[in-house]
Amino acid sequence: MLASMPAKDEGTIGEKSVDIDTLINRKAKFFPDASTATQLFNGIPFNELPVVNIRVSPNNTIISVTDYKGVPRLIRSCGIEGFKNTRKGTNIAAQATAVSISAKAVELGWKTIRVKVRGLGPGRMSAIKGLQMGGLNIVSVTDNTPVSWNPPRPRKQRSL
Repeated sequence: MLASMPAKDEGTIGEKSVDIDTLINRKAKFFPDASTATQLFNGIPFNELPVVNIRVSPNNTIISVTDYKGVPRLIRSCGIEGFKNTRKGTNIAAQATAVSISAKAVELGWKTIRVKVRGLGPGRMSAIKGLQMGGLNIVSVTDNTPVSWNPPRPRKQRSL
């Protein structure tokens, strides 16, 4: 492993790490190509894997699990999980919500998933980490954050 990895007693239990050096030496496929849709992951084609949609805002994190057709099966948010007011927007709330929804997904028999993240907020990375800690195997992470190509007009210049 890498020398920069923290020791096991520094709160890394339950977190998965990947040795990048061996992946580069093996020339593993990092980016998708035309054959990715039919590639098998635990016996399931990539385009038939369930999708976990993570909607992140500065005030809340909403996580939904859909099947490959897009039909929602599970929906949880930090507010449903019991966090109120400003605590809903924290990374700890997002991680706790992700751990609970991943436990329900494992009960339904889903082990391998795809992840789509949308929005900006403190719960982006911690929600993905919570899905891993809950026992789900994440195959791909896609960022669907909407980007405005014509932003709002700036404020007028301050006069002194």
